[in-house]
Amino acid sequence: MGDTTATTPSGRESAAPRPVADESTRRSVLRRPRTPRRPRFWFEILLIAVSYWIYSLIRNAVPEQKDQALSNADWIWKVEQRLGIAVEESVNHAVNSVKWLVVGMNYYYATLHFVVTLGVLVWLYRRHPGRYAATRLVLFATTAVALVGYYFYPLAPPRLMTNGGFVDTVVVHQTWGSMASGDLKHMSNQYAAMPSMHIGWSVWCGLTISALASLPWARVLGFLYPATTLVVIVATANHFWLDAVGGLLCLAFGYLVARLWYGALPFSLPRWVP
Repeated sequence: MGDTTATTPSGRESAAPRPVADESTRRSVLRRPRTPRRPRFWFEILLIAVSYWIYSLIRNAVPEQKDQALSNADWIWKVEQRLGIAVEESVNHAVNSVKWLVVGMNYYYATLHFVVTLGVLVWLYRRHPGRYAATRLVLFATTAVALVGYYFYPLAPPRLMTNGGFVDTVVVHQTWGSMASGDLKHMSNQYAAMPSMHIGWSVWCGLTISALASLPWARVLGFLYPATTLVVIVATANHFWLDAVGGLLCLAFGYLVARLWYGALPFSLPRWVP
């Protein structure tokens, strides 16, 4: 039912082929979610604001599980010692001895994580609208899967370890530099160190800038930003090296999601769309 028939000269009936337009429409519908579109300004502002609010709400609603978080931190520290990469304490103490440097890192940790990420999103929106949605999807998928890590693997940062010997640089130097230190500690889950979204977001920024920027010095800054962020998160005792590895794995998942959704990596999509 629904197929029309036609009589051939030999007297046999055969089904008439479906209109080509129907098949074309069906393929268009299937292809539509993967087609880059020009982003809409107010929608993007609302989406980013609501998404970050939901992210913060979920992250801070995860049970802190202090005992388990400290136990996991001890295990991570022992693993790094066996691997010969447990130099976080030495870096932390070395940087802490230079006040202007450690204070600068505290402010770097507290601000650039958000400022640079939002700046890259704005730059993509204005200069690469055809690649914006796919690249933004990478960031959102990366952040979403990080929430899974926060829930199932609570981890205390090195500065909160009872026997680690680390210095909480924000508390010692009395700087505003962390939502998990000082008077602000009750506003954020202190035991959500794995994976490190400082690394996930900064590498996302670095790769985006390095791949799409036309100026050589901008591409160099794209490489330097995540490298500097790695030094900062370790020097301020907010993360272990392995937290950074967790952030990279989340970012890889984000790129996989975008690749499956759009059929290509964000950087290979057209720069401009109608």
